[in-house]
Amino acid sequence: MGQQNTKPHREKQANIVMLGLDSAGKSTLLYKLRYKDTFLTTPTIGFNVDMIETGRDFTLTFWDVGGQEKMRQVWSNFLEGTDGLLYVVDSSDKRRLEESRREFELILKNESIKNVPVVVLANKQDLPGALNAEEITRRFKMKKYCSDRTWYVQPCCAITGEGLEEALHRVTTFAKQYSRSKESFKILKEFETF
Repeated sequence: MGQQNTKPHREKQANIVMLGLDSAGKSTLLYKLRYKDTFLTTPTIGFNVDMIETGRDFTLTFWDVGGQEKMRQVWSNFLEGTDGLLYVVDSSDKRRLEESRREFELILKNESIKNVPVVVLANKQDLPGALNAEEITRRFKMKKYCSDRTWYVQPCCAITGEGLEEALHRVTTFAKQYSRSKESFKILKEFETF
């Protein structure tokens, strides 16, 4: 009798934390990614969790955390055990750009996400005067703050869905690489204890 392969293949999964100021477009982006649909969202009080399968046997769990000032105090609680940070910026809101950059810088200083890959979504590209990816890269000092990790700035528009496929692909690739490096590090550590 032919032996059947009964060993269940372990589904890989990664946690992605989505942060950004309130009304940067996080929930709308997540909804569009998940349902390919635009949905009028209300400000997120607390957080949303959604899972998206991005290929065979790979699932990303997105933690979309509210961006109001009082919520930002608990952002750090969501960083433990994350495999990727998705930081959403309203590229058209020049008034709050500096505030957004400050919050971003604070997160990156957190030990819990040392070396964790970062994708910055330069959202609302459809609005007049929106800063492009190069501008956001410069204003957010990406090369300086993210020199110790993999990063990418993706221009996008939550309403039209433009740039979202690329963003999802980028996040998936980064998260896969990161969880792989984490696993080999764990194996190394175990090996050293012998």
